[in-house]
Amino acid sequence: MPTPYDLAVLTLAVSLIAGVIPLQRAIANSGALLQRLTGIAAGVLIASALLVVIPEGFHIAGDDSQGLALGGAVLAGFIFMLILEGSGIGHAVHEEHHDHSHSHGHDHVHHPNNSLMVIIGLTIHAATDGLVIGAAVSSASPGVTMLVLLAVLAHKFPTAFSVGAFSLHERGEAKSAFRDVLVFSLATPVMIILAYTLMQDFDAHLLGLVMLFSGGTFLYVATVDVLPDIHNPETGRAALVNVLLGAAMMLGIILFAGDLGLH
Repeated sequence: MPTPYDLAVLTLAVSLIAGVIPLQRAIANSGALLQRLTGIAAGVLIASALLVVIPEGFHIAGDDSQGLALGGAVLAGFIFMLILEGSGIGHAVHEEHHDHSHSHGHDHVHHPNNSLMVIIGLTIHAATDGLVIGAAVSSASPGVTMLVLLAVLAHKFPTAFSVGAFSLHERGEAKSAFRDVLVFSLATPVMIILAYTLMQDFDAHLLGLVMLFSGGTFLYVATVDVLPDIHNPETGRAALVNVLLGAAMMLGIILFAGDLGLH
């Protein structure tokens, strides 16, 4: 089983690689590719939240826990991300890569206009990814930990790519954009190590609540990432297919892990 430090290094490497790609070269049709990857990653996140993170949180918390408290932890994670978004500390920058010469099929699309707040929001979200990985390492089986890690990495690649492209567009120079990518990339590994260290003395009930809170953040991020594309008549069908594909892929991986006795 990889150590928390191994997982931290892996998440850092994936984020940096994905975030640096748009700083080095212009990728043709990157908007369409990013939409596809984001949709698939959203499906992976939804499936992992509903089939892995939330059920595991209920299991870890134990049968004696009150259902309201457990459900409230999921709701708290969802509301936490909603409050950040409503406060202007949004996490979604994928829309910056859409082709604005075409109609989006709806009257208004939120386009971030404060690059610092966007980077802060993305960094906070990246930290919640580290929280769930740290909680999984502290309390769950190795198989569950690897499934959670897979879901986080699947979503992190398009998000880090977006951070690099968005920051380069806003700041106009690769050096400043790389600093944003680095800050974003460090958030998850730092939180993995912090969460793992601090949760060593947590009881099972509290660890379960942390997992459930993280499941709520997964659900929020996944749905918000793809809703603009789902609502757009031009991209709605393709976005739906991508989400279903991602969910099916994650389901297949979970079933395969179960056959191997890892979950």
